[in-house]
Amino acid sequence: MAGHRRSAQTQLMLRPPRNGVDPRARRWWTVQALLTVSGPLLLVAVALLVNSLLFFPGALPWLAPLLLVTCVLPAVAYVLAMPRLRCRIHAWEVGEAAVYAAGGWLLRKRRIAPLSRVQTVDTVRGPLQSRFGLATVTVTTASTAGDVRIAGVSDEDAEWLATRIADAARLVPADGDAA
Repeated sequence: MAGHRRSAQTQLMLRPPRNGVDPRARRWWTVQALLTVSGPLLLVAVALLVNSLLFFPGALPWLAPLLLVTCVLPAVAYVLAMPRLRCRIHAWEVGEAAVYAAGGWLLRKRRIAPLSRVQTVDTVRGPLQSRFGLATVTVTTASTAGDVRIAGVSDEDAEWLATRIADAARLVPADGDAA
């Protein structure tokens, strides 16, 4: 049992990746939040209030506070908090032997993938990302743990990143670890 424990002196801490997302990513995630979560919640609240005013005015004393707590406040909190947290957490780095990405905002995850296991590097620009000059780089590896996604980088950084990872993956010997 003692063999499985690490002392505080020998435990290594993983530092955050060095490169953060582009500052425009915050606006991209804000618009995305408005279109996918906060906007629809606010529309539902307004529609219910208007219908209540027109057809059930006696329901307003209890419906308005209920909608405020269940729709309006969560929608506003989401659109204000999520982009800030994502910008603080999302980061990436390409080293000599691995690509490292940290992401999430509610559930945080870190992925380190050896360059020797890189199979493909894809750059994706959705309509909103294109509008803000951003892209997402996805690194597919020979791993069952999934892809390494680096979201919220500028178009220029995405092109550099994809080229850098592809070039580095070609130079790293596979050592037979993917066989």
